[in-house]
Amino acid sequence: MKEYRERTYRERVKATGLFSFQVKVKETDLWVSAGKELRQETRDLVLDARYQLESYITSHPYFLTAMNPLEDDPTAPPLVKEMMSAVKAVGVGPMASVAGAVAEFVGRGLLEFTEDVIVENGGDIFLKTGRDITVAVFAGESPLSQKIGFRIPAVRMPLAVCASSGTVGHSYSMGVADAGCVLASSAAFADGAATALCNRIRGKKDLAHIAEWAASIHGIQGCLVILGEHMAVWGDVELVAIE
Repeated sequence: MKEYRERTYRERVKATGLFSFQVKVKETDLWVSAGKELRQETRDLVLDARYQLESYITSHPYFLTAMNPLEDDPTAPPLVKEMMSAVKAVGVGPMASVAGAVAEFVGRGLLEFTEDVIVENGGDIFLKTGRDITVAVFAGESPLSQKIGFRIPAVRMPLAVCASSGTVGHSYSMGVADAGCVLASSAAFADGAATALCNRIRGKKDLAHIAEWAASIHGIQGCLVILGEHMAVWGDVELVAIE
């Protein structure tokens, strides 16, 4: 079992000038930065998202444990449909996209109240602000952890930056990467793709093949893998050093 780590990675997005707050509902634990204090609105959106998921899982328990994409269900709630669709191209189960899906669901809901929103959910981030943002990459015990980051220009938002790991956190991974990050327009897709990316990293030799894989998946704008002191990067990403 992976060791629990305090969520110090939440310091990796510096949201100067925004209101930042935490909202927790059962297993859902969000860190939100917005143009105004929207704690109650965030909680309401989380409850909506959780109701969609929990009600569907009650009648379709296989949704919770599936390790591969599922067939479309026209009767499913919108969030469940989004998750089912998001993972088809990357070959993982729909719950691999849950953190990103909830982050974007909440983030887009909050955009009705403010123009600036950052929602972080277990390392998966939905961004929409009027300024450039730098997102540091948390990679556990790697010496590169929080030493590099993605610079995200405002013109590219809304954007998702989602991460998975074979060494950090509680999410299941078949790989050993310290961090696998994916940038995409959909947070549900980026979350599922990050899981699929990390699943492919069984050793240093696999870093040489991520570009070929990422280029073959429509929707991945960029990705980064960190394994110990090594890393590989592909796509439309701007990496910056972090002091």
